[in-house]
Amino acid sequence: MGRIELEIYTPHYVPTGNEVAVIDTSKGVVRVQLFGRETPVTVGNFVELAAKGFYDNLKFHARKEGSVVLGGCPVTRSMGPAQVLAAVKGVIRGMHPGTGDARYTIIDEWEGNPLNKHELGSLCLAHKSAPNSGSCQFYFSLGTQPEFDDQYTVFGRTIEGIEVVESLAIGDAIRGIVIEGADEDALARAIQQETPRPPTPREAMAELERQRAEREAAASAAAAETAE
Repeated sequence: MGRIELEIYTPHYVPTGNEVAVIDTSKGVVRVQLFGRETPVTVGNFVELAAKGFYDNLKFHARKEGSVVLGGCPVTRSMGPAQVLAAVKGVIRGMHPGTGDARYTIIDEWEGNPLNKHELGSLCLAHKSAPNSGSCQFYFSLGTQPEFDDQYTVFGRTIEGIEVVESLAIGDAIRGIVIEGADEDALARAIQQETPRPPTPREAMAELERQRAEREAAASAAAAETAE
């Protein structure tokens, strides 16, 4: 069966380069200097989502010691810490932390970015294996990891609260994210704009049926050519 491709979104907010994300977690506060000039799309998207309250009450859903701690998945919004941990372990069926998105993707910005270095406290955009598949999930690097520098966009660095970053665990909550240094008027206008609308179930089924019909037509044409 085919699958629906999410639209690539260009944020309406253009970073000033002065934005600092104040991430309030259940373990404490982390302040991150965002790389608005180097990664304007990634930062613009993060700032818009934060301003809309998208990250409020989401939980960190993965941690690999010495590597990353990952959060920002909307699937975790209604889940408690114990539920997140149980779901990650596969104990709870039907809940899959780490699979959610903002119903769109954004472009990768790691290439040509001089600040794209995975160091302790680096804030990075998570994505799937396909190019330009990042959306809303992010992770903190828990160490120096140059092997990731040409794979994932680094869009900020921790300037306060590194001890909080190192203590974050599966189930810890993001209470909210406040952006300091933003152009408030521009941000207010940006978050009033529409983002890509996901297809309805009926539209999704119609699109999958169209894809199936195209494949069958192509296979029939190929078979006809071979017969000739």
